[in-house]
Amino acid sequence: MTNSIKTFLTVSALALTVGAAQAQDLAPLNSDSEPDRMDWSELEEKFGAFPEVPEGTRVGGVSKTLTNEYWRSLGEGYANMAKAHDVDVVYQAAANEGDQLGQLSIAETLITQGFDALLLSPQTDANLLPAYETAVAQDVPVLNVNDAVIPLVANYVGNVQKDNGVRVAQWFIDNTDGGKLAVIEGQPGVFAAGQRTAGFTETAEGADGFDVVASVPANWSREQAFNAASTILQQHPDLIGFYANNDGMALGVMEAVKAAGLQEQVAVFGTDGISDAYASIRAGDLTGTVDSFPVLTGEIAMEVVLRMLDGQDLPRVVSTPQALITADNVDAYATSDMGALREVLLAE
Repeated sequence: MTNSIKTFLTVSALALTVGAAQAQDLAPLNSDSEPDRMDWSELEEKFGAFPEVPEGTRVGGVSKTLTNEYWRSLGEGYANMAKAHDVDVVYQAAANEGDQLGQLSIAETLITQGFDALLLSPQTDANLLPAYETAVAQDVPVLNVNDAVIPLVANYVGNVQKDNGVRVAQWFIDNTDGGKLAVIEGQPGVFAAGQRTAGFTETAEGADGFDVVASVPANWSREQAFNAASTILQQHPDLIGFYANNDGMALGVMEAVKAAGLQEQVAVFGTDGISDAYASIRAGDLTGTVDSFPVLTGEIAMEVVLRMLDGQDLPRVVSTPQALITADNVDAYATSDMGALREVLLAE
């Protein structure tokens, strides 16, 4: 273990201890089951029209990486809402989804630059704890945005992670006669990955005739997902389906399925709703994805943090929308017009 990683782990452990002392009234957050929650669609009804934003308001955003379209789209949502309300937003990310120390350094730098609020999307549930504690100590509001969960955070915006897996498992229950299934997991130690996997596995195995025969982490990597899926298909040539914790991995799985000549037998689902997933569904390759609408999520998160700056007492969790996308409904959700998308989702 390198000295830098040892230092990071030590600081994270200290942050947990300090955080427990400073936030005794906040239990560790499970964003999927937190009772103090509301749906994104209720914001205006319960808290009124968008507040007046003071001139010169500055918000800093820290994301996992910009190599993944999902996180670029989230930043686009931040920018949309910031532009509409004359807010200065800076959005930065680590070089890749495994650069935990790099992401922590970015967050700590933003804190020193005096932003009025922070939007944090940690790589793991622990790696931004030191930055979070520093921000809290300086009375800088922090909003945790999809998908890893800072345990002691007071405010979170994101979709119900477990429901992603539940929706995909339900598709198999409704559309097949049972069989062997496999999961390609995200990064170990990340709340979203664990919840998505649990939702799928518990729902599938709770139904008659289904068996999840493999569940393997691929660390959000398309290449690792391809390799893992290839091995699983060799071990279980009668497999009927995969669920991958994100779309990049699902596309890697799809490549493995095609290489094995099993695309007529094996259904493949991902999560996130990136444009490549939509294109693959239209091409008849990927079976589906659970779209969590990252641009809209970014807009909602920026609205929530600006309401927090206005002093509004929002619930601990504001949940954002998602939908299972297949060839049957891909055109209904394929829009870059967030106003139109809001109308579609509110009409459901």
